[in-house]
Amino acid sequence: MTRQKSFPIAPVVLGLAVLAGAALTGAAWMSRGPEVSAMPDMVGPIDLAEDRSIWVQKYEVTAAEWNACYDAGGCALWMLVRPDQQPATTPATGISYPDARQYVEWINRTTGRSFRLPSVDEWTAVAESVLPEEPDPIFTDPSLSWASAYLLEAEVPRALRPSGSFSTTATGVADLDGSVWEWTQDCYSGTGEPAPSDRCPAFYVAGLHIAAMSFLERDPARGGCAVGVPPAHLGLRLFSDAQP
Repeated sequence: MTRQKSFPIAPVVLGLAVLAGAALTGAAWMSRGPEVSAMPDMVGPIDLAEDRSIWVQKYEVTAAEWNACYDAGGCALWMLVRPDQQPATTPATGISYPDARQYVEWINRTTGRSFRLPSVDEWTAVAESVLPEEPDPIFTDPSLSWASAYLLEAEVPRALRPSGSFSTTATGVADLDGSVWEWTQDCYSGTGEPAPSDRCPAFYVAGLHIAAMSFLERDPARGGCAVGVPPAHLGLRLFSDAQP
């Protein structure tokens, strides 16, 4: 035996009247435009050497911003924070390259804009003023390169701190020299030859130094990196070629 849900006639008639009124007055309440509340805080224009300008997210994507993507069905990964951390000011970390791509695709669908990951050259140009000078090799003997890497790794900041805890560039971009390394769009193929991004085994991440990470890696402390000293945390920051 099936049960059929019945509806009172008066509310149905009233609903039809409202729809008709909306149609007559040209109301567009059924269509949704870009979600302004999801718009990231962007800084720019920042001039590059090639006579072009870009806009850069002031802080790395936070846990709260990331979980908005999860709640909307755009990201598969839910971002947890410790009880002593605030999602709105804690960088989203533990992110692989495919995770980062999911977020970029979602934010573009949601806002109607064209955000993207940076190239290594763009990221380095924006961060140049706050990055330390590259240290001289601790050991010149090539056979001791592992020891140099080990000692340099000890200088990498490991603690995940709130947004704004590190340096800010003159253009207003914060935390480029912090403990979160940011995914770029540049592929590391390991062969010296260019590789399509959809078949790339590793991508460069940018922070206090440039490293190459396996595209599926979320935790560099456990998985290590393809090239360079392992970063502390993996996150992302949005770039754009157009004013948001």
